Amino acid sequence: MYDYIKGVFSYKTDVKGNYITVEAFGIGYRFEIMERDFVKLPEINQELKIYTVLLHREDKMSLCGFLKREDRDIFNILTSVSGVGAKMALTLLNAFDVTDLVGFVLEGNYKELTRAKGVGPKLAQKIILELKDKLTTYQGSSPVTTSVGKTFIQSPNVEDAQLVMLSLGYDKNEVSQAISKTLEKISPTASAEEILKESLKLLSL
Repeated sequence: MYDYIKGVFSYKTDVKGNYITVEAFGIGYRFEIMERDFVKLPEINQELKIYTVLLHREDKMSLCGFLKREDRDIFNILTSVSGVGAKMALTLLNAFDVTDLVGFVLEGNYKELTRAKGVGPKLAQKIILELKDKLTTYQGSSPVTTSVGKTFIQSPNVEDAQLVMLSLGYDKNEVSQAISKTLEKISPTASAEEILKESLKLLSL
């Protein structure tokens, strides 16, 4: 329903969770946010852009907010995994940076996921099984072709990184440019996690 809301950051509280209010056009929108976003907030009355997710439960509707688009998009993918609700998705995103989380999934490293509070081995393995499929199976057209100079890169690691970024909502041009710039700095044989991490840094600028 909403992609993002830009307005004036007017209130915050960390009582029974981390919540902020952003006022836009005379309406105050209340968001639950991650703890690691809560500590990065600007001063009160400063402008704030926050990416949103509308949660619709049987008994109430609420908004989750994220300072980075990729955090919001991986939250949506996480909550599409059976057994992972909003609270668990926020717990995972509080525990791990997006690139680390995606890296664990691509590597099948379920033991690392169990470091997050409330995530046992069975749930961690389930998350990896379902999430890997969602991250690396993009339902659009074929993956973008990335070039560095005159050499076209089509390695599995580059393709995995491309598919993950496409699944996070970035368009093909953004992904192509980010990976091309990344591969000017690091080896084309770098792991998918390394390529993804550097590319997301560029996309967040």
